Amino acid sequence: MDGAAPEPVDGGRRAELPAADAAGIVERASSAPARRSAMAVALAVAAAHGINDAYAGFLPPLLPRIMGKLGLSITLAATLAVTLSLAASLAQPFLGWLSDAYGRRAFVVLGPLLSGVFMSLIGPAPSFAALVLVLTLGGLGSAMFHPPGASMAARASEGRGSGLRASFFSFGGSAGYAAGPMIAVGLVAWRGLDGLWVAMLPAAALSLALLALLPRDGPRPGSTPPPRPLVVVRLLRGPLGLVFGISAAAAFVQRVFLTMEPIIVAERGGSEALGALALTVYLVGQAVGSLAGGTLADRVDRRRLLLGLATLSFPAHFLALWLPPGGPPALAFALLAGLLQMALLPPIVVIAQEIVPAGAAVGSGIVMGLAWAVGSVGVLAAGALGDAIGPQAAALAATPAILLAGLLTLHPVLRAYHRPPGAVAAP
Repeated sequence: MDGAAPEPVDGGRRAELPAADAAGIVERASSAPARRSAMAVALAVAAAHGINDAYAGFLPPLLPRIMGKLGLSITLAATLAVTLSLAASLAQPFLGWLSDAYGRRAFVVLGPLLSGVFMSLIGPAPSFAALVLVLTLGGLGSAMFHPPGASMAARASEGRGSGLRASFFSFGGSAGYAAGPMIAVGLVAWRGLDGLWVAMLPAAALSLALLALLPRDGPRPGSTPPPRPLVVVRLLRGPLGLVFGISAAAAFVQRVFLTMEPIIVAERGGSEALGALALTVYLVGQAVGSLAGGTLADRVDRRRLLLGLATLSFPAHFLALWLPPGGPPALAFALLAGLLQMALLPPIVVIAQEIVPAGAAVGSGIVMGLAWAVGSVGVLAAGALGDAIGPQAAALAATPAILLAGLLTLHPVLRAYHRPPGAVAAP
C-alpha cells in the first residue's frame, strides 16, 4: 500500500537492551569517574596524613634527650607520651561529629597546620609544663585531621574499594610516622633542640596545597544527618564497642613499644640514632602492614583476618623487645611486629564506618581516637612499672594485651561485618 511504513528488518522487534542491562551500563559509566575522583581525594589526604603523622613521630626518639635536659623520670617521660596520645585521640569522636555536621574540608586543612606548628616547639620548650602545653595543642591538631581525613579517604558508604582507599590513608600516616623519628633526630643533630622550630614550615606549605586540591564541602540534599552523640554512645554497646576494644588493645601495645623502645636502647648504652632506627624499622613495618590490611579487608573474611593478625602480633612484639636491642634479629621482629599491628587498622576503620554509615567520621573517631586514648592511658601504668622493674621487663609484661583483640573478634555480633558489602558468602 502506498504510504505504508517500511517493514522493520527485524520483523517488528526493536533492538533494545533489557532495562536492567541498560541501567547497569549507565551506572558503570557514571561510577567510573566517581571512583577516579574518590581515589584522587584518597591519595591527597593520604599524603597529608603522612606529613601530619611525621610530626607525631618527633617525640619518642627525643624522649631520652628531653629526660636529660629537664631531669625527668621514666614515669614523667611516659606522661609526656600519654599527653600527646590523649590530646591526639580523646577529642576525635566529637571533632568527627562536628566535621560530619558542618563539613570536613576545614578540619583536614587546619589540623596538620596546628600539629606541625606546635610539635615543632617541643625542642625549645623550657619546662615540663611548657612541653605538656605544646604537646596538647599539637595533639589537638592531629585530632582535628584524623576522623574527617579517614572518612574522606575511605568513603566506606560507596562499598567496593573502601578497604584499599583506607589502606592508602593508613599507609600515608604510617610512612610519615616512620620518617618522623629520623627527621627529628637529624634536625636536632643539625640545629639542636632549640632549632627544631624550622620543622613547622612544611605544615604551612601543606595547608596551602590542601586548600587548592581538596573539593569544597557541597550541600548534601536528602542525606542522613550524623547521629547525635548519645546515639553513638549507645552503639558502643553493640558491634561498635567490640571494634573499639580491638583497636584499644592493639593501640596499647603499640604505644608501649614506641615509648619504651628508645628508653630500653638508651639504658643498654645504645645511641639516640639507634633508638630512632628501631622505631623507624617498626614504623616502616606499619606502613607495609597498612597496605596489606586494607587490600585483604576487601578480599577475605575480616574476622579471621583480625584474629590472625592479633594472635601473631603477640610473639612478634615480645621478641622485638626481648632480643638485644639494635641487633638484626630484634630489628627483623620489630619490622614484623609493626606490620602485623598496623594491618589491623584498615579493616577496623572500614567496619566502624559501615556500622555508622551516616556518621563515618564519628565511627572513625571512636575506633581510632577514643580507642587510641584508652590504649594510651595504659602507658602510664607501664611507665610506673618501668621505674620499679625496668623498662624492658615492663614492656614485655604489657605485650600479651594484644591477645584480647583476638578474643573480641570471636564475638558472634561481628559476623554481619565479616565480609565486604556485596561479597558473596561462601557456601
